[in-house]
Amino acid sequence: MLNTVRGAGVVVTGAGGGIGAALARRFAAEGARVVVNDLNAAKAAAVADAIGAVAVPGDASLIVGDARAALGGAVDIYCANAGVGFPPGHELPGDDVWSTAWDVNVMAHVRASRELIPGWLERGAGRFVSTVSAAGLLTMIGEPAYSVTKHGALAYAEWLSLTYRHRGLKVHAICPQGVRTDMLAATGSAGELVLARTAIEPEAVADALFTAMAEDRFLVLPHPEAAGLYRARADDPERWLDSMNRVQRKWEGGESAERGASGGS
Repeated sequence: MLNTVRGAGVVVTGAGGGIGAALARRFAAEGARVVVNDLNAAKAAAVADAIGAVAVPGDASLIVGDARAALGGAVDIYCANAGVGFPPGHELPGDDVWSTAWDVNVMAHVRASRELIPGWLERGAGRFVSTVSAAGLLTMIGEPAYSVTKHGALAYAEWLSLTYRHRGLKVHAICPQGVRTDMLAATGSAGELVLARTAIEPEAVADALFTAMAEDRFLVLPHPEAAGLYRARADDPERWLDSMNRVQRKWEGGESAERGASGGS
């Protein structure tokens, strides 16, 4: 257990299920005072009731004030976990999809940090946790808006860390590959091809975060193999893009075969 966690005021967004719920449960088990946020009020309440936390439902980017009030005035650790993905496809999505992805996956982090950082800098302490996804380190076939905005979330977390670490702000970017959640299920055949074989439980993501916090480490890789893929991408971008294009073609071929077998158009 981290000494900085017991008694700390912790907010976890998107915590009605999946990774967010696992983070909330782990923080509560370690003695933190937890605010569970989710757009779905019933899911937020169910998780909060189960762990002795407080539910603050609503838009993740607008609940900092209510969370402060629920915690008695201080947020020590903020987990920007709420995110949105879309069913994979071969066509570029419309502006509505891009706008939603940008707002939830990036701007919610920006808005929350704007509210939190002045107080953290004044105190000389604060911790911002960004659930990014390996799509932010690498990419994900069939999901351009998700991949691009998760790159943005990682870039923003990096900027926060390099700008404020000497003033007491700790930042962690969680970059898992497949995690057994509803979001993974929604990726369909693309997720089955790329993510399902090595998928982990949400609790393993929480374990990886707590290890990274104990080691004061920015990058949280619940799938350690992602580090090798990240290095390969940096060392030889052309080779890495060729390998990912082979995955893309395999996915397209598999989908074509499925459509043919089912008689679909």
